[in-house]
Amino acid sequence: MAEPLEALLDDHMHEECGIFGVFHPGEDVANLTYFGLYSLQHRGQESAGIAVSDGRRIQMRKEMGLVSQVFDQDDIERLAGHIAIGHTRYSTTGSPRLPNAQPMSFEHPVLGPILIAHNGNLVNVHGLRRELTDAGAVFETTSDTEVLGTLLARTPGDTLEEVLSTALPRLEGAYCLLFLTRNALAAARDPLGIRPLCLGRFGDVDAPGGTGYVIASETCALDVIGATFLCEVEPGEIVSVDESGMRSTKIPHSATRRAMCSFEFIYFARPDSVMMGESLYEARRRMGRELARESPAGGDLVITLPDSGTPAAVGFADESGLPFAEGMIKSRYITRTFIQPTQRLRETGIRLKFNPMRHVLEGKRIVLVDDSIVRGTTSRRIIEELRRAGASEVHMRIASPPIAWPCFMGIDIASRRELIAAENSEEEIGAMLGADSLRYLSLDGLRRAMGRPDGEGFCFACFTGRYPVSVPAQLEMDKLALEIPVSV
Repeated sequence: MAEPLEALLDDHMHEECGIFGVFHPGEDVANLTYFGLYSLQHRGQESAGIAVSDGRRIQMRKEMGLVSQVFDQDDIERLAGHIAIGHTRYSTTGSPRLPNAQPMSFEHPVLGPILIAHNGNLVNVHGLRRELTDAGAVFETTSDTEVLGTLLARTPGDTLEEVLSTALPRLEGAYCLLFLTRNALAAARDPLGIRPLCLGRFGDVDAPGGTGYVIASETCALDVIGATFLCEVEPGEIVSVDESGMRSTKIPHSATRRAMCSFEFIYFARPDSVMMGESLYEARRRMGRELARESPAGGDLVITLPDSGTPAAVGFADESGLPFAEGMIKSRYITRTFIQPTQRLRETGIRLKFNPMRHVLEGKRIVLVDDSIVRGTTSRRIIEELRRAGASEVHMRIASPPIAWPCFMGIDIASRRELIAAENSEEEIGAMLGADSLRYLSLDGLRRAMGRPDGEGFCFACFTGRYPVSVPAQLEMDKLALEIPVSV
């Protein structure tokens, strides 16, 4: 089968979703949510949805496509209310079709409608689904979010906090969740803190009551709408907001260990976001500096594969004393394509997105810095294009360790067979890609750049194969196709 054009244009790992919620009486929360989701578009491009409550009625619109394609001004004006949640989706569990789009709505016998927006992946979803099916539940989608919602709808409780405190301890894996009822907004983060979630506030943050709250996957979404960052939602924390104010409780029996996904620092999150007190731009620049110290390269220019590798490339150039230059121009208008290209276009498809600058590259020894390599499809074609543009040498430097293990917590790697580093050495990968040399950042170097030399508080399973949660045997067999399971 011919390789899809999308794979040619993007060889990065993808994480599942972006979520955004706001409680702000007297304000146009649908508009705020639209712009919040727009700033989180990098976390998912398959579908978008917004649900809004005015205290009596909940309205929702969701559709396949980008935020700007799903909503127009009339849609936003129709979504009237003072509480909202929104979602941008990239599917890892559940196929990319409208019934799997979020938010999803469920009916609780006491609380009425509960709408859910979910970022993450549950590793025990199959067991929960079987249990609920045996109890008479009928499922309409393939999403683990529907399993979660069905569990909540069947969990007794007079308040949302009671329902969540009973149901959430049963979940295993990664989740950041937003909940909307007629009169409240709530959020929860899994006890390991695998995915990010932050809390912000409008108005005077020192005032006792405040004027409104916002909860989002990343701080960049707070910046866009003019909210002030208060804190990260803690791992294992439930945050509730209604007309009486904001409350915080803990998920019962929460673990004390933390395991934030290291790829949030490396690639997933926007570089203008802040996580765990660290500027992600500065952390990525430090990754480049560490890489230059560990694996210097004899070159004339440092370039990047824009845009994700740029901070690391700047750091590499700073540390090595080599000039940084724009060697490739990225088209800003390439998104997901549903047009089937010809074979000739497949063979040259990378030029749709990245065009090398011959007058910059010709006759030069190039150091190409990128954040990661997954399958190697894009890297190989990029190196071919650089040589075609006249580069005399291409030395590739990767600002993370080799990705040799799949993820079970919401990243779209189906099995080890997809990973070029699963069975190949640095030298073998470099030869496969056509590079004059290839070097990766060490795990110790990555930890130093992230401000955690001991690695405490992070998950590095895609580099080490040591997972922070127990993985069901069948899921392990499906993904760890090259070897039998590693210890947890």
